[in-house]
Amino acid sequence: MSRISQVEYEDASPELQAEYNRVVEQYGSVSNMKATLLHSPVALRAVLEWYTLFGKVKPVLGKRLSILFCNAISRENACTLCSTYMQKEIVESGEDPEQLQLDDRDTIIIAFGRQLAADPNRVSGELFDKLRGYLTETQIVELTVFGALMIVNNIFNSALQIDQDEALSAYTIDPDIVFAGSSRFQHDKEGL
Repeated sequence: MSRISQVEYEDASPELQAEYNRVVEQYGSVSNMKATLLHSPVALRAVLEWYTLFGKVKPVLGKRLSILFCNAISRENACTLCSTYMQKEIVESGEDPEQLQLDDRDTIIIAFGRQLAADPNRVSGELFDKLRGYLTETQIVELTVFGALMIVNNIFNSALQIDQDEALSAYTIDPDIVFAGSSRFQHDKEGL
């Protein structure tokens, strides 16, 4: 159960109702995460910049690799909600998340995402040089900030234990299986 309540439209101030309406207009609906973020319109707008950068990254990487990049970050961070959302996107695109066919570019982008989440101070020179072989400096900047905003989503959803949206129920991941190899997950389970 979420640690923070969701802002309900009927109970919200006129300012928050206007913000709620903007979210619906721009994104089609208000997810549980967005309804929680509505407590602070400034925080909501900061997190929603993820969509702006998705719009920059998607034409470069394609939707598939953009989602796989976010999935790698979310799994590395053991974020159940975000990993479930990315699982939904992968499955709905017609792929099996456990049997992805990856080329060298895919592998490098995914490795960069995992490393951003695991420890950005340890992005190796070798990995960065390979990344530079596929992306311009501007594209790397945008991809890095896009990844950082994905990490913000992971932190927000995990720390506040945001409830999963009903639309994701068919795609729910089992954290004990999906995150089993993550050293972070083991520490979490052991209470360290």
